[in-house]
Amino acid sequence: MARERRLAEIFVEVADSLVEDFDVIDLLHRLAARCVELLDVSAAGILLVDAFGELQIIAASDEHTRLLELFALQHDQGPCVECCRTGAPRTNIDLTGESASGAWPRFAARARATGYVSTHAVPLRLRNRVVGALNLFQSSAHRLGDDDIALAQALADVATIAVLQQRTLEQSHVENSQLQTALTSRILVEQVKGVLAERWNTSVDDAFAAFRSYARARHLRLSELAARIIEGDFDTAAIPAPQRS
Repeated sequence: MARERRLAEIFVEVADSLVEDFDVIDLLHRLAARCVELLDVSAAGILLVDAFGELQIIAASDEHTRLLELFALQHDQGPCVECCRTGAPRTNIDLTGESASGAWPRFAARARATGYVSTHAVPLRLRNRVVGALNLFQSSAHRLGDDDIALAQALADVATIAVLQQRTLEQSHVENSQLQTALTSRILVEQVKGVLAERWNTSVDDAFAAFRSYARARHLRLSELAARIIEGDFDTAAIPAPQRS
């Protein structure tokens, strides 16, 4: 019952976020984190197709996973890439087996080096059109059951609704504009993560957590705060540095 109650709370949280001016970057990062919380997985990432048909990493539960996703895109390999192309889920993939190594040699090797032994990819889609994929990674060898896969797809569907802001895919000009805005915002946020991590001499994950915490406490959009920092219009000394462990 505990997981069912938490799931209900998360869907209410997402529904409350889908207002006219919601922060899609923050919402997708929260969804990636919620996947790790609800499913028996170690990490999660979300890919989107941009206005030019190219895949981009939009959110990840941690920096190691973000870098792995970037590697997959750079080498055009992995179940996440395949899932976006076909619209079909790829689940319970053994990254240590010959099948994965044969299909995606570079991706499988990099994923194992990151510490993952299995992976899953479910599509972000509305009707028959795919706009991205949700990728899950496990550092221990066990299968996800049908109920967990169904929940992963439900969370991917929520991500799709968030990205499209409850618009229909027939409104392609609206869809492309929203996707491109999200991807442009993501670039600004990634730049700020690096700036703050270097300034505080801390990890990128800790820097991002502090940045998000400051923005959310003051009801600021991540992309707008990031743009102000990049433009030199905001003193980052106002953001409390993460505590050193």
